[in-house]
Amino acid sequence: MSAVNKVLVIGGGFSGMAAAIQMRKGGIEVDLIEIDPEWCPLGAGITINGATLRALETLGLYDEFLETGFVSDGVDICTASGQLVATLPTPQPLGSNVAGGGGAMRPELARIMAKATRDSGVDVRLGCTFSDVTINSDHVDVSFSDGSSASYDLVVGADGVHSSLRERFFPEIKKPEYIGQGVWRAVMTRPAKLERPCMWLAEHLKLGINPVSQTQMYMFITEDRPTKEYIDPTTWPDVFAELMSRFSDPMITDLIPQAHAATANIDYRPLANLLVPTPWNRGRLVMIGDTVAATTPHLASGAGIGIESGIVLGEELASNTDLQVALDRFHERRWERCRMVVENSGRLCQIEIDGGDKAEHASIMKTSMMTLAQPI
Repeated sequence: MSAVNKVLVIGGGFSGMAAAIQMRKGGIEVDLIEIDPEWCPLGAGITINGATLRALETLGLYDEFLETGFVSDGVDICTASGQLVATLPTPQPLGSNVAGGGGAMRPELARIMAKATRDSGVDVRLGCTFSDVTINSDHVDVSFSDGSSASYDLVVGADGVHSSLRERFFPEIKKPEYIGQGVWRAVMTRPAKLERPCMWLAEHLKLGINPVSQTQMYMFITEDRPTKEYIDPTTWPDVFAELMSRFSDPMITDLIPQAHAATANIDYRPLANLLVPTPWNRGRLVMIGDTVAATTPHLASGAGIGIESGIVLGEELASNTDLQVALDRFHERRWERCRMVVENSGRLCQIEIDGGDKAEHASIMKTSMMTLAQPI
């Protein structure tokens, strides 16, 4: 018998879907609401480390991921001119035979998880959000934007980094603050010789490419920008191409024309992070994913720790009859791992901005990857 019988998940992103799928595996009745009527994720590609691949395996989705995504081992680090500096290992996660890393188109991964969410028996309602949430000692009353209402044993808040649930129930938490870097992303045709992720380092600029399928890759560029500023989207292709031109490696310069292709889907986002102290619940409302642990992309673990948190929450709810015990166990298993990712990613960002110690940067990367390979 589980700690709860009926749960509402607010938010249909990666963490919310993972929680819903895992709870259904434990026999819990789940409703999921998502404000986007198209359930359409933004973004281009996504880099996925081995720990995240292990999480997808836990959800039963790894084989399907292999059909459309790409997996590999190791990451090459190069100078701006293309000289190989090092190859960072991507350790295989313990307890699994999945690859050390990989990549996928973000909408494709979302499609796989959305299908699994529905197939698991979750009642999904799109174009719907909450209008009111009242937490009681033994249940939660929820009113919805479509005029309906229902009661639940638990509400899981997974409505993202700009969470309205967090704003209401955790009013003491400040909004995420810009940290001095922005990230550019684009989709491009994958060169045949690109068999694993590679990153090129220039002054206050880092460029990386990662295969996401047999024919596609995605490129990211992290750029130091002292202040958060608006960049006219009509100029994005020109800005992206100019940033690429600062790398003289022929592999990069040959790709510059693709920055102006309609299929590039260039996206720019200023970076911020957020780490909410535990506990992440207010009674029978618990928050997961970016709502409480939003990270910069320096460890390629933002989606991963959210998916993991959804899995752990589902496991603890299904294996404990006491809700408080389940929530305590959830916090015990998630706090240190999420803290490590958010804080280490932020430190990597600061080292890059300051032109700091490259040995420290490499050490943080290695230690973080080894830690993430440990069981959750």
